[in-house]
Amino acid sequence: MTSAVIQGQQGTPLHLIEKHAYQGWLEQQPAMTKQWLSATNFKGYGVSVIPANDGQVSAALCVVESLGDYFACGQLASTLPEGTYVLTAALNSADLTAVAFGWGIGAYRFDRYTEKAPARALLAVDDANVLADATRLIEGTSRVRDLINTPASDMMPQNLAQTVKALAEEFDATFHEVVGDELLKQNYPMIHAVGRASVHQPRLLDLTWGDDKHPKVTLVGKGICFDSGGLNLKPGEAMRQMKKDMGGAAHTIGLAYLIMAANLPVRLRLLVPAAENAVSGDAFRPGDVLPTRKGLTVEIDNTDAEGRLVLCDALFEGASEQPDLMIDFATLTGACRVALGTDLPGFFTNQKQLAGDLMQAGEKVSDPVWNLPLFRMYKEALHSEVADMVNSVPSPFGGAITAALYLEAFVGDCPWVHFDVMAWNRRAFPGRPVGGEAMGMRAMFDYLRNRYQG
Repeated sequence: MTSAVIQGQQGTPLHLIEKHAYQGWLEQQPAMTKQWLSATNFKGYGVSVIPANDGQVSAALCVVESLGDYFACGQLASTLPEGTYVLTAALNSADLTAVAFGWGIGAYRFDRYTEKAPARALLAVDDANVLADATRLIEGTSRVRDLINTPASDMMPQNLAQTVKALAEEFDATFHEVVGDELLKQNYPMIHAVGRASVHQPRLLDLTWGDDKHPKVTLVGKGICFDSGGLNLKPGEAMRQMKKDMGGAAHTIGLAYLIMAANLPVRLRLLVPAAENAVSGDAFRPGDVLPTRKGLTVEIDNTDAEGRLVLCDALFEGASEQPDLMIDFATLTGACRVALGTDLPGFFTNQKQLAGDLMQAGEKVSDPVWNLPLFRMYKEALHSEVADMVNSVPSPFGGAITAALYLEAFVGDCPWVHFDVMAWNRRAFPGRPVGGEAMGMRAMFDYLRNRYQG
């Protein structure tokens, strides 16, 4: 994707104003500008292109609710006439980063399979540090979207492996993978069980980067490249967008990119259990009792609750290194969408102070997240008569919580954050087209940068 945000200080003037300041700004404008805005019935909010006497663009006007909203300028790269634009008023670095990010991500197009008209309007930014920060965020978000938007025909476990391997090469990190039956030999039985029915071999992807002397941060991403539901087959409507069930993996790959690109002083480990939940004669079944890497046995109540199965092996491995913080992302439950809707990701954590700090970080970078409780009373719902626990609960109530409690059993006392995300825009907003979306990633990165870089 060609960048729509460039280094520079020359271009068509762009008046970017908050709504409350519009009338004051208007009073200072020449008569021709006032007449034009009046004649075009400009209501003091949105975008207007102001012409010169020769019919060329003299200036552009954009009135927004808040300059700190990271998507306030999400439509400008696509709606303004072709050319380069420069802000007429100086902004603080935080607001300028928000403006640059919104402009740049508004130019995003998923055009792997069909041509789409590119965004033609460029924003010139003179502050090199702001440009670098915004460019990283645009790139990280675009990578997440691209991975989720890619159909399963081109995004199976081996394709995810190629992506993580390329990321490792980009930042001089170490990469290895455990593939197919080797998962059993190296004691990742759940990842193998979920993926064994597919012709695409399941695998655990493992990337490490950074100085071993730095605090350990471990990312774990659910990489179910397509989820049919297994033998508990999903209905067609529910299966339609299941290419996005590796959205958790996409988020952790994007977050790993941001961490390494910003050179945060951490020792990073990325673990992606990747599999296809398919149907064949070798598929795992409801009622099966399966072992885990931790040694706990799990009775399968429903094969469509497979994400927590691949995650539990990877989380136990991640926790074994006693990291300073472990973070997982997963498109885990519809119950979280029922509780919070599709645009607000929920998260669970065993760190109370972190919960508040993370929600504040999300508000600051227009990436809101909401803390849900690890409510202990619901843990008894995971009881099994024949195994240590079940993988899912038949009751429709509290499903996001019981899923998180299942995962917590494999985390121990490791400081941990679990994101349950939709990873998909069901409707379009400025800068956010229908399709794959990064949700909670920028909030988590902002938290990590504040924590480890200060």
